[in-house]
Amino acid sequence: MGTAVVLLALAGVVGLIIRSMVKDKKAGKSLQCGQDCKHCSGRCH
Repeated sequence: MGTAVVLLALAGVVGLIIRSMVKDKKAGKSLQCGQDCKHCSGRCH
């Protein structure tokens, strides 16, 4: 039972991280360009 609780909590955290990454990508932020694609001359994907 404890393993299932830990697994669900971990899955929730991973889901939140992925959601945050998708939201940042849609907002034009990227880790590859220092969190701001405006300054990388259009080389961000």
